[in-house]
Amino acid sequence: MSRFFGLLLACLCGFAQAQTIAPAELPAEGRATLALIYQGGPFPFKRDGIVFQNRERLLPERPRGHYREYTVVTPGLKHRGARRIVCGGESPSRPEACWYTADHYKSFRKIAE
Repeated sequence: MSRFFGLLLACLCGFAQAQTIAPAELPAEGRATLALIYQGGPFPFKRDGIVFQNRERLLPERPRGHYREYTVVTPGLKHRGARRIVCGGESPSRPEACWYTADHYKSFRKIAE
């Protein structure tokens, strides 16, 4: 029985780790976007920095205005594409936490600090 729980724990820990991403694991464009966020811009797209409403409810529930979204450029596309970084906190240039999505808000991975 304890072997089963050990296996279960290993699986759950692996699942929890899969939900995060280290900044170094982001695509180069994601690392560039993250750097711009911490610099306070300037951002390449007019919609960068707008309020993200968390309609999908995949991020922790927070008051409206807590989250902001930023485009992660996808090479070869002439539009914004699906990749985004969403950050939350009082100050946009000093976010409490950020998440990466490569599939336009269908899933998120928390960016490890």
